[in-house]
Amino acid sequence: MFSVDVRHDARAVVFALRGDLDFDSVVQLRDAAEKELAGGRQEGPVVVDCSALTFCDSSGIGALVQLYQRLSADGRVLRLASVPAATARLFAITGLNHLFTVYADTPQALAADAATAPIQPDEGLRT
Repeated sequence: MFSVDVRHDARAVVFALRGDLDFDSVVQLRDAAEKELAGGRQEGPVVVDCSALTFCDSSGIGALVQLYQRLSADGRVLRLASVPAATARLFAITGLNHLFTVYADTPQALAADAATAPIQPDEGLRT
């Protein structure tokens, strides 16, 4: 079972993903993003908390890329937090590790600014 919980932080919007992000569930992420971005805050970063993400297939990665593109078009940033090791490996294989900014956890992603560096591709990932 997959779910997306959306919460607002003073600095960002946080999408907390839980379960398997795959072909069958990706519509939930897209719907949550559409609802939030159409009617919610129009500035600041979006943090995707992956700490409870158990699986992510190519459909899920595609949805994250679409979210990145939509935010970029609006001058906003996407930050990923607590990315599981298997998903991080997919990012590295596909070169998406150069597209996504990944942080060890959500508090670091929320606190990030120009002086805060993201984690390295193999550093701080949960297994």
